[in-house]
Formats: sequence, structure tokens, C-alpha cells
Amino acid sequence: MADRVRITKPTTASGGWGSLQGVATILGREGHALSTAALLRKQNKHDGFMCVSCAWAKPEPPHLAEFCENGAKATAWDLTSNRVEPDFFAYHTLAELEGWTDHALEQAGRLTEPMRWDAATDRYLPVPWDQAFAAIGTALRGFDPREVVFYASGRASNEATFLYQLLARVYGCNNLPDSSNMCHESTSVALPEAIGVPVGTTTLDDFTHTDCILIFGQNTAVNSPRMLHQLDDAVKRGVPIINFNPLREHGMERFTDPQSPVRMLVAPSRQIAAQFLQPRPGGDLAALTGLCKLLLEWDAVGEAVLDHEFIAEHTHGFAEFVAAMQRFDWAEVERHSGLTRAALEAVARVYAKAGATMGIYGMGLTQHRLGVEAIRMLVNLLLLRGNIGKPGGGICPVRGHSNVQGQRAVWMTEKPELAPLDRFAELFGFEPPRDKGLDVVESAQGVIAGKVKAVLQLGGNLARSLPERGLLEPAWRRLPLTVMITTKLNRSHLVHGQDAWLLPCLSRIEIDHQASGDQIVSMEDSTSGVHPSHGQRQPASPYLLSEPAIIAGIAKATLPFNPRLDWDGWVADYTRIRHSIAACHPEWYSDYDTRMRRPGGFPRANPARKREWRTKTGKAGFLALETLEADPDMRFDAPGTFSLITVRSNDQFNTTIYGYDDRFRGVHGSRDIVFMHAEDIAALGLRAEQRVTLETVAKDGVPRAVGGLQIVPFDLPRGSLAAYYPECNPLLPLWHHARQSHVPAAKSIPVRVRAEG
Repeated sequence: MADRVRITKPTTASGGWGSLQGVATILGREGHALSTAALLRKQNKHDGFMCVSCAWAKPEPPHLAEFCENGAKATAWDLTSNRVEPDFFAYHTLAELEGWTDHALEQAGRLTEPMRWDAATDRYLPVPWDQAFAAIGTALRGFDPREVVFYASGRASNEATFLYQLLARVYGCNNLPDSSNMCHESTSVALPEAIGVPVGTTTLDDFTHTDCILIFGQNTAVNSPRMLHQLDDAVKRGVPIINFNPLREHGMERFTDPQSPVRMLVAPSRQIAAQFLQPRPGGDLAALTGLCKLLLEWDAVGEAVLDHEFIAEHTHGFAEFVAAMQRFDWAEVERHSGLTRAALEAVARVYAKAGATMGIYGMGLTQHRLGVEAIRMLVNLLLLRGNIGKPGGGICPVRGHSNVQGQRAVWMTEKPELAPLDRFAELFGFEPPRDKGLDVVESAQGVIAGKVKAVLQLGGNLARSLPERGLLEPAWRRLPLTVMITTKLNRSHLVHGQDAWLLPCLSRIEIDHQASGDQIVSMEDSTSGVHPSHGQRQPASPYLLSEPAIIAGIAKATLPFNPRLDWDGWVADYTRIRHSIAACHPEWYSDYDTRMRRPGGFPRANPARKREWRTKTGKAGFLALETLEADPDMRFDAPGTFSLITVRSNDQFNTTIYGYDDRFRGVHGSRDIVFMHAEDIAALGLRAEQRVTLETVAKDGVPRAVGGLQIVPFDLPRGSLAAYYPECNPLLPLWHHARQSHVPAAKSIPVRVRAEG
């Protein structure tokens, strides 16, 4: 693909004709174009199906077309006419398939039958479901449960996830890492300490009441494009939107609503970001400190910019926070943020005048060594003006996978204190394990060290999404057992254990018919709204099972009989699963099944929205920050060292690559790209389009390099680079993670640039 790269001027507006063209292209490529296009009318609708892509909120009533370009791509990708049937492996060994691109692997189509890797032929061969369950159960009974990892991606439903975590805990471990460990675990650690809940406090209604929106480290046009509707409506009301991002992301500058033919034909695109600030990678921490310092300084000289009544009644730690802010001088703030005091003053003035402000953020805050502290600093800024628990104000972490937040809420977590273990014991007649389990980073460390013996994946692509690929892949192949519950072929199916299984499941968009009839599943969006999802399309193969049915099959083959664990009853009627979930946590899920079926679903309880603070002190907490270095253990001051940010294109979702075009950055035909500032290119004696290798700067003796990257000039701070995820994962040391949450610090990797040829 790299030989066909074409660089153009980046698209300056999201939505519009470019979005429609992207949807039309993938519909034509994946087959069933007319029926899939018709089905898109049901996407994110109460009587339809929930998108399998991002987790952005679902409005009620919905837009006529309640899907974005990437959501349509995800639907077409799932409903492809291509199939990976057993004879596919008669033509392709796994060794051959390892030479395929990630895009080509998934483009091959939907898996149709359960299969087991045959070492003699290096092929997957079909196996009946009952034999697969029996063999997997026998293998699992031979391990110490503490040696087994049960991973889940964020696409599985609440119902499937509840059964999955129950299987693991009855089996005897809390090794329940999920995709939240890779991105928003920093949120799940920071927010409970600060405001007593692990999720954001905003709803879609807040966008209609807000006076100011601050966005940090979140490329909305690529990662959650449907939010652009709320941002566009806010701009029409005169609401200033201020964006902090090292990369000048053109898709966030302007927006053309693809649902408005008049605007697309005759009206110009609307400017979204009123101000666009470009901090250095990790500089948000210092930028937030600067904003807080300005408010404190202005208030100290008589400007009424703080909400003292709110601070006195609802917060603790204010005096310590003020003292910490005074220890940082402006030279430090400017150096670490990469922004001038004047630029921060322009933002602070807007914020100080706003009656209600929303703070929105993504992985640009979470994926740093001090990711937890960065989020706490955003909370600090909001608390100063009482912007938590008021209409139009609040904190809004933007989750990625469509149900990653819901999975955590039905206790897909390695932290036993976050699960209702006593209720599990009472309801299901077993003693849950109480020791902490392995998160994603710890699981990978266990695989490398040989301490983890088996990995089960409910979706996902760990071999591709995890850091430290050079050490991880050889260790992964030594695992005694790997089990993949999946819809399509991906890299993790080729980098497999010695006993490897592919268990193909239904897509959420497909009809799930069980003994009691067609089933409904549910998921939770980024604003804690729980919604139903109804299957629409006939299954890709008659041999597919649902995720709950596969989990139950493994459970029955592995666990001792327990009459209070009604695996068959749960699979026969998912309403029974929802009743069990409600019994475990009535405050969140009382009358779950009935409320879920109402238009718009139901909001899960969120005390912080009502200014009820379930923290240790009973109040919201200020953090007294200790340092402005977001990544203090990896310095970038060595000559020739750059800070690398890994990014996604508008033609991908996580590790799923839909194509090789990134129109918002002007790249077409390749992902073997490194974005550099023009002055850095010249300073190194390089030139645009030249090929280079990136090498990680670390002192642990492990070589890490990615080569064949073509230089593309781009608007980002000097000393910074950007390149695509997951291609650049080999550069990220496994130990370079958020110190409290263990989220891989993928937004600031120290590298050198070496010319090739």
C-alpha cells in the first residue's frame, strides 16, 4: 500500500459530501449495498440496533439518520457478503496469512463455523460446537484459575458480559481486563476519587444549556462524529468551543451537516472551534494548571470568577490545591504546556464569563503517565466555578467502543471492590475470589513472563492492540491455550497459542433467536444511557451462536454443576439475565427490562449529577498537583528526541482498518506515515516523502523500531511526531503506562528519527 501513497491538502470540513462518499464506497465494496443502506435507518433507533462502533449518546427523538460515516462503515463491515468458510483455510496457511494486512484479514469476511488450529497443517479446521466446548472445558480445568485471563472488548452486550464475568469468578479468578484498561481506565480511577462516580456527569440535554465547551485531546470528527450535531447546534446558539489538541485536526475546524441537503448544496461549512490551541504532547496537564492559576489570581485581586459558595459547601482540599498552584511559576507552565500565558488567558476569560461549561476529553488526557492527574486537573477547573451538577455543566469523557462503559457497569473488572461480590455469593451460591485480578498491562506482563497460561478473548485483537509487540508475540505463541469469540479474522487469530480456537458469534445486528423467541440485548452509552438493541439481519451462517450461548457452553463444560447458575435458562431468555443483573444492583438496574424498552431507554443512576458526592469525605475533591510533567519518567531533552503521538485515521475504528485514506490529514493509500513539523524536517536534513525509521529512546536494553515510514509535513508542535495506531505499537514499552491506572501511555513516546537508504 505504501507505494501508492498520495498526499493532498487536508479536508477542512467534516461531514458533507466527503462523509457521504465514504459511506457509499464501503456499502458498494462490502455487498448487500441496498439492503444495508436501508438498514442504516434503524441504526441507533429504539426499535432498531445500537451501533457497533462508538459509544456516543443516542438522542430521543433521534435524527432521521442517526449514524455517522464510521458507524455506517462499521455496520457494512459486519454485514459484509464475504465469508471465511473452512475451505478458506484449505487455500491459506496461517503462516501465509501473517503476510496479509490487517485490512485484508478482516476484509476476508465473516467466520462461519467453530474451528481449531491444526499444528500439522498450520490451518484452522472445523469442529462441532459440542466438541469445542468439551475440549476447552477440559483444558481450563487443568489450569490454576489465577493463570487464566478472560478479556473482553467493548462491543459485547451487557447480557453477554454479565455471564462472562460470572463465568470467570465462578471459575476462580478476577482476571477480567477489558478495553477500558487500554483507554479510559484513567477516568475510572480519577473520577471516583474526585466526584464519587467512575463516569461522566453530562447528558445530551446539557449541550442545549451550556455556555462554553472545552475539548481536550479528543478528535471528535474521527472518534465520535455524531457529537458534531450537538456541537453544531451549540455553535448556532453562539456557544464558544475551545479545542486543545497538539495536532491541528482539520475535521474539528468546520462541519457540514450531511443530513441537510440545503447546507451541502449552497451553504458554507460552519466553524466549530472558536479557538484551537496546540499544546505539546502531554501539555494539557500544564495548560489546565495555567487556567486554574489565572482564575485564582484574578479572584484574589477582586474579580468574582470563583464560585465560593459551591466550593465551601461541596468540596474539600481547596486550600491545599491553591497552595500547589502557587508553587508552579508561569515559566514552568509555558514550558510544559507549549502554550503562552496570553493564549491561556484568552481561554480563561471565555471560561470565566460562561455561566455553565462542559469539559470534554478523550485519550489525549488519559494515555499519559499522569493521565489520572490530568483528569483530576480538569475536574479542578470545573469545580472552581461549580460546573459539576448544574445544567449545561459537567465532565464528559468520550468512550470509544460501543459498550465499554456498560461492560464495566455489569462488573467486567479486575478490581473485586467494584463488583457486588456478596450479592453474587448470596444469589448464585458460590464464594467469589476476593483478590485483585490482572488488568491488560499485567496480563501482557504475565504472558511474557510465562505466568499466564491461557487467554480467552470476548472480541478484541490483543496481539495487535497491546504495546511491546516484539516481546509479546513470541510469548503469545507459547501460551498453552487461546480462545477467540469473534465475528471476523484478525491478527490475534494468527498470533495464537499452542491450542487455539476460533468461536464465531452472531453480530449484534443479526437476529438472535433462542427458545423464548428473538432476543434483545442492551448497552450503555457514554452518558450512562442504557438502550435496547434488536437484531435485524439473518445470521451470516446457520452455525453461528450468540455470545451468551458460547459463554454458557464454555461455562457448562468447565464448571461444577450448580443449580443456581441457570446457564440454559439465561440463554433461552435474556430477560432472565437482566433480572439477575437487577438483583445484583437494584439502585442501577431496578426494573431493568421494563425501563430498557421505553423510548430512549433509561439513565443509570449518577449521584454526582445531583451533587451527591460518594467520596471518602462526602464532598468533591480538589487535587493538589505535584508536577507538570505528564510523562516524568521518559524525558525528551536528549538531542534529536521527539515525542510521538499515536493516532487513528477516519478510515478505522480501533484496530479495524476500513481503508487507507485519511482525508482529514490529506493521506491516501497508505498508513506507513509519520507526520512532522516542516521545521523539524529541515533541521534533521530530511525531506517530505522521505522514508525513515522511528526508534524508541529507552534505557531498558530492548530494541524497538518501526521502519518504512514516509514523512508528511503537518501542523503540530515542534519536537512532536504523529503516526498511526496500531502500526506503531512496537515502539511503546509495556512499562510506559499511567502510574495509577496502567493505561498505556501511547500519546507521548520518546523516539529518534533515522533516515533510510
